[in-house]
Amino acid sequence: MTSPDVTRPDQTDSDAVQTQARQPVLPPDQRVGYAVVGLGELTEEQLYPAFSLSGQSRLCALVTGNREKAREQAELLGLKPQDVYDYDHFEELKDRADVQAVFIVLPNSLHREYTERAARIGKHVLCEKPLSVSVADAEAMVAACEATGVLLMTAYRIQYAPHHQAARELIQGGTLGRIKLMTAVDVQTEPNEGQWRLKRDLAGGGSLLDVGLYCLNTTRYLSGEEPCEVFAYTHSTPGDPRFSEVEESVSFTLRFPSGLISSNSCSYGTSKHRSLRVLGEKGNLSLDPAFDYTNLRLMVDTETEVRETLIKETDQFALELDHFSGCILNGETPFTPGEEGLQDQRVMEAIYQSAREGRPVQLERLGGRDLFRGRKPARIERERA
Repeated sequence: MTSPDVTRPDQTDSDAVQTQARQPVLPPDQRVGYAVVGLGELTEEQLYPAFSLSGQSRLCALVTGNREKAREQAELLGLKPQDVYDYDHFEELKDRADVQAVFIVLPNSLHREYTERAARIGKHVLCEKPLSVSVADAEAMVAACEATGVLLMTAYRIQYAPHHQAARELIQGGTLGRIKLMTAVDVQTEPNEGQWRLKRDLAGGGSLLDVGLYCLNTTRYLSGEEPCEVFAYTHSTPGDPRFSEVEESVSFTLRFPSGLISSNSCSYGTSKHRSLRVLGEKGNLSLDPAFDYTNLRLMVDTETEVRETLIKETDQFALELDHFSGCILNGETPFTPGEEGLQDQRVMEAIYQSAREGRPVQLERLGGRDLFRGRKPARIERERA
């Protein structure tokens, strides 16, 4: 497999490698129409711009608990007042032929309800991570979509990001030799008491289900393997009211059938840091930052050189949107289907169990690669600037 083009630190910017996702740009009336369910910060700051950059997806409707605010946003987005729905009238989307899919961007505990409601009215579902708050809920979501014949995709933007795709190619293409160790850290400060992510009935858990999931899912994505054992610790600062319901920090180790060991840390109580390092027999690579929306950096260190892969930024949300739209148009299983999110739920429940019981927890030993993934996303083409 061809390794990504690279530049050394002493090379000029004109030698930088750029990337472009070569996706068909469809006329607006041929694109997959979406209703976004939940108009929080992520929707406003990331999804609205992503739809404007998309070539296969278009925003057709908004579903919210604040119709007045949504109508103001709709006007700015070129939508009409009748394109705004409240949660009680969600099912009216059934009559919208121009809406083929919904993008669920609600607190975690609501994912199951709205996935099942969407499936019943025949709409495909793109659901923000984590898929839900438990294995039972995730299984029910997968079953509901299978029963009604609609697609369910877990919105794992990292698995569509060009830097991570390049890292995966390096790892699975053998550039680093056999992979022995991975370390991943995703920590941040969650300052707002009363914020939904700190409420167990809405979030389902603390830092693990939010930022720790990036460490877990990215390790599985890069290696293509499934862990066979977990060992974990959790900690919450005594007396800190933010963590009266959910955990502050989690440290967990994953062991894989190949012998790979992955050490991971996540927290809501430290200054922001997001990094990943992969150590192999012939070299190593690092992503730092690793899980941000922009400004990712991929460094490769082999026996002969140290180099940085310079990759043009591509909107991660537009990439995942267009992948799902392509699957809808072509009747294909997404690369990150509901089963991919369900597998992470299984591992996270084992992580919590290990922390409670103070012992390693065994997982079903699964051989093979990419067992829970569907059609591979379009490969990012690399071109010289």
